[in-house]
Amino acid sequence: QVQLVESGGGLVQPGGSLRLSCAASGSIFSIYAMGWYRQAPGKQRDLVAVIGSDGNANYADSVKGRFTISRDNAKNTVYMQMDSLEAEDTAMYYCYAYIRAVVGGSARNYWGEGTLVTVSS
Repeated sequence: QVQLVESGGGLVQPGGSLRLSCAASGSIFSIYAMGWYRQAPGKQRDLVAVIGSDGNANYADSVKGRFTISRDNAKNTVYMQMDSLEAEDTAMYYCYAYIRAVVGGSARNYWGEGTLVTVSS
């Protein structure tokens, strides 16, 4: 079974930085895309950033210029550098991946358990 494990969340002051990591493990045939979603209390889960296997990345308008997504294909890991953090960035951040497993045929979405980012003075 494929698993996604996030790390790097925590408490940071406004204007500070954090770097999130997410490693995929298990019986993986190929990873087509990886990214991050976030969900604040009482809000829906929204896309933050996603990166394809070709390195093309897309960002939510609210984080453009502040967040940078990258991936290490050899390690099946995606990273997100978050700079100039604002209180509005406070949320649970969930790793996302679109993966074809060794068994099962078709690719499907996988989700991590989430890592909490709190931006507060």
